[in-house]
Amino acid sequence: MTPGRAGAPRARSLRLAYRPPLPWQTLLRFFALRAIPGVEEIAGGAYRRSFEQDGVQGIASVRPAPGAHALSARIELEAPLATARIALRLHRLFDLGADPAAIEAALCRDRRLAKHLAAVRGVRVPGAFDGFELAVRAVLGQQVSVAAATRLAGRLAQEYGAPLRLDPGPGSTLARIFPGPRALARFDARRAGMPRARAAALAGLARAVARGELALDASRGLDPGVRELVRLPGIGAWTAQLVAMRALREPDAFPSGDLGLRRALGAPGRPATSAELEAAAERWRPWRAYAAALLWLAPAPPPPPRARAARRVPAAG
Repeated sequence: MTPGRAGAPRARSLRLAYRPPLPWQTLLRFFALRAIPGVEEIAGGAYRRSFEQDGVQGIASVRPAPGAHALSARIELEAPLATARIALRLHRLFDLGADPAAIEAALCRDRRLAKHLAAVRGVRVPGAFDGFELAVRAVLGQQVSVAAATRLAGRLAQEYGAPLRLDPGPGSTLARIFPGPRALARFDARRAGMPRARAAALAGLARAVARGELALDASRGLDPGVRELVRLPGIGAWTAQLVAMRALREPDAFPSGDLGLRRALGAPGRPATSAELEAAAERWRPWRAYAAALLWLAPAPPPPPRARAARRVPAAG
């Protein structure tokens, strides 16, 4: 037991059903690349994370339930706590309410998506355990790589998050609780090493949530939700659509400025423009968020033969 941490936790088991299929390993790879250091981890084929709810800390571990169309979640808590809200948060994280048959039937009409649908059966939109946490990640991800945004999120957790009082077990990296809006409302850009404008956007977001001026836990319709977000300083269309897609669960949200999507729909070496992407996405309504997730989750196509041959040529000298 790590000194200063709580004693034996109270463990609960949850069963989270879904409509098959579910691309578990694909989702796990997506979350692994974005796991916030100290807060999330992928270990032993399971997704694990720390959290705090109503002042009670906990650890959630999620993996497929053997022989069933369900996920099995083990919830360890430092004190008694109702688990219905935790179950809902995990349900949204893995998008377990999706109807993949209906979504795929609509998206397969576009031949550009058909090959991706064959590679990712049962596509889901990777969601958020906590809407504010996801919105912070979206702000941190502005104009930087996924890896850089992940490092920054881990730094925020280390600087502003509470220590995890539960023992996460041997070999675990879980150590912090991701900071809430009140903690980040006093965010200091100099300590985080990020541009001043982005730091101001993060602090403004945190203040709006802390004051109750912005809710990030339920859909209010795509257009109203996006308008509410872009009114905040430093929140542009890409950030707002990403939050609407992954936190507010808007099925037609579409971050058309996303470089990954532009590359996926463009020619080799020439990403599509946002306007070209918007035009292509008209055929995907009302499931544009699922088309975006599909393009993120599908394996990257192999390079053309000429590129493969060039890579085999040894460097000169």
